[in-house]
Amino acid sequence: MSGAPQTPETVSEITVATGDADETRALGADLARLLRAGDLVMLSGGLGAGKTTLAQGIGAALGVRGRVSSPTFIIARVHPSLADGPDLIHVDAYRITSLEEIDALDLDSSLERSVTLVEWGEDKVEALSPDRLEIEVSRPHGAIHAGAPQPDGAPTVLEQQDASAAQDSVVDLAEVDDGHRRVSVRALGPRWADVDLSPLAADTPHQSGAPL
Repeated sequence: MSGAPQTPETVSEITVATGDADETRALGADLARLLRAGDLVMLSGGLGAGKTTLAQGIGAALGVRGRVSSPTFIIARVHPSLADGPDLIHVDAYRITSLEEIDALDLDSSLERSVTLVEWGEDKVEALSPDRLEIEVSRPHGAIHAGAPQPDGAPTVLEQQDASAAQDSVVDLAEVDDGHRRVSVRALGPRWADVDLSPLAADTPHQSGAPL
């Protein structure tokens, strides 16, 4: 893999709002219907933002073996297809600090026959392909449930969640906030030039954006 990130043209983008974790998974399923072998998907967002929840929807719709969960301590996990579709390679690059570590994963060798989904891949895996989806998952302002007043110096909900996420694999969105998410999808490269992203918003009740 070349060490120089490729910066292809953005051909389309859309922002979709989801109202709970189920809607986020459903959006992932809609995304999966656009994917094929050879596709690279980069997921970004803070700890507990919902990246893995979206990835679960993608994995379920692709029909791969095993429930998709955060592979933080494994770094990369292969979910073989149970049908005739591509395998899903799910990578968590959070602890990866160099391009050499990315090269050691040998993602190039499986790229053409799999869907490769990378969390925390910014500035790390762009060189894998000039054709990719860059997806950012975020909480709208005010998405955290208001709770009882906390004493001075007490950790916030987000701080508690971040600490938990560092020790555990999956954060249950329903336990910490109202589940509302903004999912921004940016398609780059000629592979996506003729792909219509608008159905992603059409199937989501909390639509917040339109394709550009």
